[in-house]
Order: sequence, then structure tokens, then C-alpha cells
Amino acid sequence: MDTVPQRLRTGSHLLFLDAATAGVVVAAYVALAGQGASDGLPRFSGPPWVGWLVAACVGAPLAVRRLWALPVLAVVLGATAAATLLDITRDPYVSAALTLYPAALLKPARWAAGALVLALSVSAAAVLTGEAVLTPSGPWSDAVGTTVLVWLVLGATWAAGRVVRERRARAARRQRRLAEEALVEERLRIARELHDVVSHSLSVIVVKAAVANHVARARPEETRDAVRAIERTGREALTEMRRALGVLRGDGAGRHTPGEGLAGTAPAPGLDDLPCLVQRAEEAGVRTGLRTRVAADLPAGTALTVYRIVQEALTNVVKHSGDGTHCEVTLTGGAREGVCIEVVDDGAGNAVVPGRADLRGGHGLLGMRERVMMYGGALEAGPHPGGGFAVSARLPAEPAHDAPPTSPSRTETTA
Repeated sequence: MDTVPQRLRTGSHLLFLDAATAGVVVAAYVALAGQGASDGLPRFSGPPWVGWLVAACVGAPLAVRRLWALPVLAVVLGATAAATLLDITRDPYVSAALTLYPAALLKPARWAAGALVLALSVSAAAVLTGEAVLTPSGPWSDAVGTTVLVWLVLGATWAAGRVVRERRARAARRQRRLAEEALVEERLRIARELHDVVSHSLSVIVVKAAVANHVARARPEETRDAVRAIERTGREALTEMRRALGVLRGDGAGRHTPGEGLAGTAPAPGLDDLPCLVQRAEEAGVRTGLRTRVAADLPAGTALTVYRIVQEALTNVVKHSGDGTHCEVTLTGGAREGVCIEVVDDGAGNAVVPGRADLRGGHGLLGMRERVMMYGGALEAGPHPGGGFAVSARLPAEPAHDAPPTSPSRTETTA
């Protein structure tokens, strides 16, 4: 079902134009009503006030045709037919055509079709009756020719109105589709951000809490270290969460929100924050190495994407590998040639700490793939030939925002 505006554009200049058109039509019909039969054709011979009334009914309603399409059409059509029958003029129903256009544009198909049928029927009856029956000025063929001309004028304006309506309906549907797509994309973006912020920190917290519970009696010092790591990770997670919520609220990176402290102005994480990710992974029992050979001129959006991919890859290692697993994070490239990301673990961890097995799968790899596909890049994730698990991603230099997200391949597992 199409949707179009419920009225024509009603700017002051357009209303003035309609009013001027109405004045010109009224003046023309008044002049025609007072014109004599000098050319041998039948002319109006009734009282002057009748001619003035017909002229007013033909022209004056044009001033409000943008507001009340069907009532104006009925009045103008009836007055034009009266002018034809009274021999005031035998014009091609231009005034009726001007009112038929908004009726075709604004009304549903049933009403628009009814308005066209009414206009064609009334005009044909008036022209044929006036020119061929009441005051014939030539053969029937002349009356039929005039009727055909009137129909062409009315039909053309009606068709123009329907075409414009359909174009507007298509534009409205396109706008709705774009808005829905933008809403879906925004929801996915928010879901990715919240997943990346919460999943990594909570995974580390759960693992360290499991360690603390496991060694609480035997090694109290290690328990205190785990609790301190939990506290530090929780504070960092709160900082990132506040930053993400500030962005969603529209606070911006450079604005301070009362009660949020420095978290309200924290910039988005980037390459400089990768050592913190490595530290968290090591606190969770994963021996992690970081090698970066990336140019310093990397755009902020690309740097954030790199950070999130590494964050999610390390989260998967923490969640699914045992203590003592060795993991290598390698970044190469730059803003011009693109960035390559590799996160490889050897899967050689010790026995799983109690509670780690309860960290079920989620949407980590799917979120990574969506981020990579926004740049038109490629992602490979699956078991490493030498044991363990490997994540490899490549981001081109420029984002490809129109690239559609794809589903993970069969070799990937859901994190």
C-alpha cells in the first residue's frame, strides 16, 4: 500500500500562484460572458449576473485546489459544464484539468478513478449536448472532435497526477527501507560494542574468580592477586561501558557527563590499548606475546576495529583454553596498504580451571566477521594445523560500508 503526502505542497508562493490563476480564469470567463456573437458562433445571451456567477464558480475554487481536491473538482467541473451549455465558452476544460491533477495525486486509486470517470462523463455530455443539440455550430464530427480534445487534456493531467503519486510512494518506500536498514545496522553495532566490552572483561573476571575459589585455602596470596585482577578488570570494564553508553546517548568523546568522572571523556580504544588486553589475558593464565608493525597514521575507526578483533580473539583463548596456553598476536600493515591481524594459540594449556567450562559460546566470531566485512576485508578462523586455534583478519585501507555481512564459514566455531 503506497503512502503519499495528504496535500500538495502549500508554500506561500504556490498558494499565491493558485490565487493568481483563479483571478485570471475568473476575469477571462467574465469577459467571455459579455462578448457578443461577432464571429457567428453562439454566444451567451442571459443576464450578466449568471455569467459572473459561472465565472466565479469556474475560477475562484482554483485558489484552494491544493487543500480540498474533490470538492473543488466537483464545483469547477459543474461550472465548466454550465459554461459550455450556456455558450459562455467552449474551452478544453483547462480549469477542470487543474483540479483533476490534485485529485489523482492525493486520493487512492478508487477515488482517483471515480474522479476521472466523472470528469470524462460530465465533459462529454456537456460538449456533445451543447455543440450538437442545443446550439449546434457545425456537424457532429466537430462536437466529437472537441470531446476528444477535452478527454486528452483531462486524461493527461490525471495520468500526470498518478505518475507523481507513484514516484512519491516509491521514494517513501525507499526511505522507509533505508531507515529500517540503518536501524538494523545500528542495533548490530550496539550489540557488537556491548558484546566486546562485556564479554572480554567478564570472561577474565569469571576465570580469575574460579582461580581464587580453587586456591583460596592453599594459596591465599594468589587468591588476593586474583581478587585484585578482578577489581582492576571490573573498573576497566566500567570505564569502557560508560564510554560506549556516552556515545549511544550522543554525549560525544569531548563532553563531560556529571557523575561519570574521567570515564565520560575516555577516548575510544585503539592500538595503544593493546598491551592492556595482553595483560588481562596473562592475568587469566594465557601467556601472550604482542608484535606490532603498524604505521602510526592508522584511522581511528580502523584502530578501534583492530582493537575489537584482537580483544575478541583473546577472549576466546581465555574462555576455551587452559592455563599455560601460549598465544601470539601479530599486527602488520598501515593506513595505505591495510592491516593484517593474526591471533594464534598453541592449545597446549593445562587442565581447565573449574568454572571455565561454564563459559558457553556466544557471537564473538560473528561479530568479528561483521566488523571485517564493513571494511570489505576477509576473516579466517579455525583450528591451527600445529594445534590450537587461529584467527586471521585483513582490513583494506578504506572501509566498504556497502559490503553485506556474511555468515561464518563451516570451519569456524561460534565464540
